[in-house]
Amino acid sequence: MSLLQVEHLTRSFGGQPALKDISFTVEKGDSLGIIGRSGAGKSTLLRCLCGLDRPQSGRILLEGQDLAVLPESQIIPLRRRIGLVFQHFNLLTSRTVAANIALPLEIAGMPRVQRVKRVEELLDLVGLADHANKYPAMLSGGQKQRVGIARALAAQPALLLCDEATSALDPETTESILALLNSINRELGLTIVFITHEMDVVRALAKHVLVLDHGRVVARGLPADILEETNLQTALPSNIEHSPQEGSHAVVRLTVDQQLIMAPLLQNVRNACQTQASLLRVLPVESADCQLMDVLVRVEDVSVATMNFLQQNCHAAEVVGYVPAHS
Repeated sequence: MSLLQVEHLTRSFGGQPALKDISFTVEKGDSLGIIGRSGAGKSTLLRCLCGLDRPQSGRILLEGQDLAVLPESQIIPLRRRIGLVFQHFNLLTSRTVAANIALPLEIAGMPRVQRVKRVEELLDLVGLADHANKYPAMLSGGQKQRVGIARALAAQPALLLCDEATSALDPETTESILALLNSINRELGLTIVFITHEMDVVRALAKHVLVLDHGRVVARGLPADILEETNLQTALPSNIEHSPQEGSHAVVRLTVDQQLIMAPLLQNVRNACQTQASLLRVLPVESADCQLMDVLVRVEDVSVATMNFLQQNCHAAEVVGYVPAHS
């Protein structure tokens, strides 16, 4: 039996559908990446999966129990089978690292001796054994996220849900957090479902990928296959224009080595050119033996200096269109 089974899930807000007939399964030990552009329905789906939001119709079966219909009194114990890792850590500033990790165990009523032992195990697991008595203000972003991961694992969940867990981190820290999550998935056999807009995260962590667009599942499969799917066209902005408008951002096509990790390149663009840059899409590779790939990035200020920087650091760079700043 699948650990998580989603069947014909539908959710609307004010008459506007956010999720439309979503169905998929997640096997025990899997790591599923959910991707899609802003507004695709990723966050709404994640909230439904953890029981924080209720769909209008459909089923969410976690270990055979339907989160979508259980009364609140029964859904609370089931939520303890789900660990949540947030983008902005959500640590309690008045509690130490150890106390933050212990919080779900306190709520569950675990005796203090067992609680202390469990927290020590988790501190060792996430590499923070020497930071137990520090407060969140004394930690780096990566250390805060490690605390968040340890807290999510405290009650020994069956499923770990990650909401853009690395998007607030620098590239080097992102790699270390992804390595930790991979280790947890591999060595503990813990099932992970994560949402992201970064293809580097998908490549590093996902065993399977689900692509959402306008509230629908438009593709699902292995990461390597999904990257080559033409359905991934839906990850592109639908409102690309051929000429710039006031305040618009450029969409730039880059040709890079297939082994290139995009996050450091984009961070270098931000630092060197003082402009925002983000990955939109990895284009299909033309042939199996091709050493290059094309990617589309969104650049806030496509100045001459920015284009020169991209051309110097990539095999090729060209502007292919423009999108509104707030799209």
